[in-house]
Amino acid sequence: MKRVIVISTSLRCGSNSDMLADKFVEGAKAAGNEVEKISLAGKDIKFCMGCMGCHQLGKCVIKDDVNDIMAKVLEADVVAWATPIYYYEMSGQMKTLIDRMNAMYSQDYKFRDVYLLTTAADDEEQTPKRAETGLGGWIACFPKSRLAGTLFCGGVDKPREIEGNSKLLEAFEMGKGV
Repeated sequence: MKRVIVISTSLRCGSNSDMLADKFVEGAKAAGNEVEKISLAGKDIKFCMGCMGCHQLGKCVIKDDVNDIMAKVLEADVVAWATPIYYYEMSGQMKTLIDRMNAMYSQDYKFRDVYLLTTAADDEEQTPKRAETGLGGWIACFPKSRLAGTLFCGGVDKPREIEGNSKLLEAFEMGKGV
């Protein structure tokens, strides 16, 4: 059994990327894993100030929801990120959370496998590539981890348009395989 954290970065509950996250969660639970989904909707996540206080403290000096999220990510065996693609990049709130988890850099972490689930209105193959590269920069700071899988569902620009899409089954199967 693995501890799996799924971070849904869309601020709209029930969004297309949130639905991919839910299917990944279902698959991971069906495989017998302990799974927690963290939605950034309603979370208080401020921008990094670049003070580097986190390197001395092992946590961020800003009092918001990031330290709690970070503690869960550090203890997870698997981390899955779900994001809508905006202007060929991950959501701003995902990038802000990644920046704020700078305190993790010098800490022991358990996760080895990282997954990226993305949705976008554009359906061209290269659409999620910048988001993959951005997440790859985060993963590079944790050399025992790797990008274990990506899933892109393009051509979905209306809320819940992903319903009935085969990518939901792929997300379930990906979650089942963690």
